[in-house]
Amino acid sequence: MRHRILIVDDDKAMQSFLSTILRDDGYAVEEAGNGREGLAKIESGDFDLVITDLRMPDMSGIDLIQSGQEKKPDLLWIIITAYGSIGNAVEAMKVGASDYLTKPLQSPEELRHVVGRVLREADAQKRISLMAEELGKQYPPPEMVFMGREMKEIHRLVEEVAPTTATVLVTGPSGTGKELIARVIHQMSQRRPKPFVSVHCAALTETLLESELFGHERGAFTGAVAMRKGRFEMADGGTLFLDEVGEIPLATQVKLLRVIQEREFERVGGSKLISVDVRIIASTNRDLKTEIEAGRFREDLFYRLNVFPIIMPALSQRSEAILPLAEYFARKFASAFAKRFSGFTPDAQSAIRKYTWPGNIRELQNIIERAVILSSGEIDIMHLNLDFPGDSVGSSDGLLSATERETIEKTLKEVGGNRKRAAQILGISLRTLQYRIKEYDIN
Repeated sequence: MRHRILIVDDDKAMQSFLSTILRDDGYAVEEAGNGREGLAKIESGDFDLVITDLRMPDMSGIDLIQSGQEKKPDLLWIIITAYGSIGNAVEAMKVGASDYLTKPLQSPEELRHVVGRVLREADAQKRISLMAEELGKQYPPPEMVFMGREMKEIHRLVEEVAPTTATVLVTGPSGTGKELIARVIHQMSQRRPKPFVSVHCAALTETLLESELFGHERGAFTGAVAMRKGRFEMADGGTLFLDEVGEIPLATQVKLLRVIQEREFERVGGSKLISVDVRIIASTNRDLKTEIEAGRFREDLFYRLNVFPIIMPALSQRSEAILPLAEYFARKFASAFAKRFSGFTPDAQSAIRKYTWPGNIRELQNIIERAVILSSGEIDIMHLNLDFPGDSVGSSDGLLSATERETIEKTLKEVGGNRKRAAQILGISLRTLQYRIKEYDIN
């Protein structure tokens, strides 16, 4: 979509000069001969940027900025001033102008440079805001993930490596937030205006993974009816996240090593070399040194990926963060399901702290989602369905034996007696549920 620019200047020759240059560059341009006319157009139009002269007879450029901001707070501004009035331009920037131009202009390139930079920076900021909003839907906020003594060192490492171009290898158990760490590194880097592209390496066969990474030419294989760009091309200028890199087949590892070394590759079925500028962040829950010894992972690729290692601790090692994360997920799911959440009972809090969370943050999220569905405001221990091996409060089915009858009755009631749905919510088989119903003589 073309950016729309409004030029406000009482000097017709200057107005025409600016408009001609910007229209030739593909912008949609409108003009106004004075401040009041410009303000009327701002109120009725939908502009991305206003370029206004500082000195005009009826309304100054600074007055126009202040009035225009009240109408359209997100509007961008560039002020035009005489060479000897730089101080006034600085004053205009204090009230909201992004930049200024001095007249007479040295060349059309000066205008193109300033306008292009202001619009690019604004577009980049919008993308960052949208990404942060999207991340907020999928992940806990970074400050919560970095909570606690155990994560302070991780936070420091992220801040150190983010501004660089170094390849990062994030290791640790599944569900600890490795992708979130990768996204935070991207957002804190110079590449943040460019794409963050993720590939889940374990989910694809060898042929599909190569096509996904490097793209393919038309006719490269059965079903390749058109040329398709790969993730490396999509991430050009940005960051490529290789999730579960330890699952990549050996043949593909050779090709990946070449791309990392030379920053160029061919699409599957093609012969043209394609160059890219991509930062790589990889993750794995495997011990890659053990994989190397077993002949399943190339040692040279490991050293290329392991330039800057970050080791994520398990959730059980991040004791200070467990309950705040549980509360975050509870509020999130209560809002999504239009349910009420008023907190955790002391018994529930104690169980959340004592449980080992083998599935880490991902398991915590799933457990709390189910608890929100089962509860009616306050989440109790019976809603959590935690299995404590060898503990008298747990059973082999993961239900808390002291309260399982009450849990089963409440769940059946909420699903209108649908036993299959109740079994799914409770996390047990239908056969086990039927056995419990008979055992407890639940009507």
